[in-house]
Amino acid sequence: MSEHSVTVPKSGKTALVVEGGGMRGIFSTGVLDAFIQHSFNPFDICIGVSAGANNTAVYLGQMYKRNYKVITDYSIRPDFINWKKFMRGGHLMDLDWLWDTTTRELPVHRELLFNGHSQFLIGVTEVETGKPVYLEPNTNNLEQMLKASSAIPVLYRGFVEVDGIPYVDGGVTDSIPVLEAYRRGASTIMVIRSRPHAFTMRSSKVNYPTRWVLRRYPRLVDALDNRANKYQEAIDFMRNPLEDVRIIEVNPPAEFKTERLTRDIEVLNRDYMLGCTIGEQLVREWNG
Repeated sequence: MSEHSVTVPKSGKTALVVEGGGMRGIFSTGVLDAFIQHSFNPFDICIGVSAGANNTAVYLGQMYKRNYKVITDYSIRPDFINWKKFMRGGHLMDLDWLWDTTTRELPVHRELLFNGHSQFLIGVTEVETGKPVYLEPNTNNLEQMLKASSAIPVLYRGFVEVDGIPYVDGGVTDSIPVLEAYRRGASTIMVIRSRPHAFTMRSSKVNYPTRWVLRRYPRLVDALDNRANKYQEAIDFMRNPLEDVRIIEVNPPAEFKTERLTRDIEVLNRDYMLGCTIGEQLVREWNG
């Protein structure tokens, strides 16, 4: 976590923004589980992307350790991440299997999620336009929207449709939707990252195999090409906020080791506990 001063806002809305990052979401899982334990939710707006959207939904549904189990059990099974299946033309990250299984066995508490005081938004990328979209789910389309936000192009072979519109991973166009939170009236924004404070996304063009797979969707390819620039825009806003904005940036510490496809249970457990510890600290500082 970067150095910060947690202060209770005096005016304007308060927002929570949660970055994605595949298995790196174990960090925000720990932070948000600590929030659940303390019944801590001062947020008017909650915006999550990819794994961050899933963690935010579970946080608002007050399901302590639900996503810890998803990440440290379901997500490390070969049914989900499977290179052999990918090489044979299947998904590398089989969201179909994961969503079908966890929706059946660990359904999100809809009543708590949708009857709370926080507005919940899910960041996705519209395939045809290559633009970020922030969807507000309801009880009928929650899982489909969460799945769409996590559908990394190529690693998940295909798109996820919501109301007839195909979407992919929200991280393609807005990994850290802090500017969207500001546009919606937030003056105090807590951002739970999945990368260390010093991380810089390298600017690079999409490789040829990905371009070939997505050749019918040039605006999506353009968005992928521009991803590093959009990421840096969010970082610049956080590090140099406007005078009327407070940013509380919460980063994994230097000892955090989980990567997008990590399946080492010891690493995941340790990094979950790092998140829990920092979550406890945030609650104390906010309430102190």
